[in-house]
Amino acid sequence: MSRAIRQLAARKNLTPGLLAQFLREHEFPIIEEHTATFAFVGEAESVSLRHWIHGLPASQPFKRLMGSPLWYHVMDVPEGSRIEYKIEVTHRGQSRWVIDPLNPHQARDPYGANSVLLGPGYEHPTWAEADKEARTGSIETHRIDSKHLEGGREFRVYLPARFRRRRRYPLLVVHDGDDYLRFSNLQTVLDNLIHRLEIPSMIVALTNPVGRLTEYAAGRAHAAFVAKELVPWLEDTYPLLEDPAQRGLMGASFGAVQTLATALYHPGVFGNLLLQSGSFAFSDIGKHWRGPAFEPVVKFMNGYRAAPKKPATRAFVSCGMYESLIYENRSMVPLFERTGMNVRYVESRDGHNWENWRDRLREGLSWLFPGPSLLVYE
Repeated sequence: MSRAIRQLAARKNLTPGLLAQFLREHEFPIIEEHTATFAFVGEAESVSLRHWIHGLPASQPFKRLMGSPLWYHVMDVPEGSRIEYKIEVTHRGQSRWVIDPLNPHQARDPYGANSVLLGPGYEHPTWAEADKEARTGSIETHRIDSKHLEGGREFRVYLPARFRRRRRYPLLVVHDGDDYLRFSNLQTVLDNLIHRLEIPSMIVALTNPVGRLTEYAAGRAHAAFVAKELVPWLEDTYPLLEDPAQRGLMGASFGAVQTLATALYHPGVFGNLLLQSGSFAFSDIGKHWRGPAFEPVVKFMNGYRAAPKKPATRAFVSCGMYESLIYENRSMVPLFERTGMNVRYVESRDGHNWENWRDRLREGLSWLFPGPSLLVYE
């Protein structure tokens, strides 16, 4: 029991007024040193914490305080943790997962929203929030026909503020581009990092799959679209630097698998890779447990692990410690390094989610594309 709950339980008569005062006086979850106390108020037969921390029971029961409508759960939270969760409430035989009504912090993803626990020592990235001093870039929408992807494909292009045709720019191609924009604040991140001279002004192509679990499962068709159709179109349309060292490819989860596969299928196109929480499932020993959608990924990864090749010059690899994929990502780092690739690997106390990937963008992008060191005057 946490200190705050012990103090409340010490009251001989927990009246509605005392409970309301307790709720007003605290922010939830209550952070005390290295513990977090979750709370829920309402009639229920049971209440549970539902989280996505690999290695812990996915459902952790709350306790009810003194027969009151207050339910609570205390959990150890390591320094710097960020945890997404929901609360499962069972009432009159019906269970539902809800956003924590007492916690204003939420994160969105393609499936909706989750509540967010910001643990002790977690630092929210100010460089991912709108900065009135930073000039904003623009985003254009285009579509090209494709011999490799039926029906062609729509994509977006980020142009930096102060874009000039007379200059030449580095290129970054992003898998799941629209999701990075919506859930990781990618445009704001680019605007701010360019404004702060932490990365150079660059052109960023934002691609999206139609069938993600097939196109991004080391798919050769999507890889050919990016390397043989999208990049040449961008070269014809925008002033790009030709050196592969000034070109990068990026993705998260299945998008990281597709990033690695594209670089291997089409060597020399991209010199830099940004791989976030890669779904690098393999089965060197025994069978994998990831499900049928991972079969082509496992086949691709097993082949790569058996005969690794250098996919690019540099790679920034990140993964959350609370992800089920942490083992796979850790194990790939020495393999990448043995190919001669320059690798930087970063772990965080977070899970498999878009804000974890957002929080690593500054370090990853500025390492792969270091910005100018001198002040710029116009």
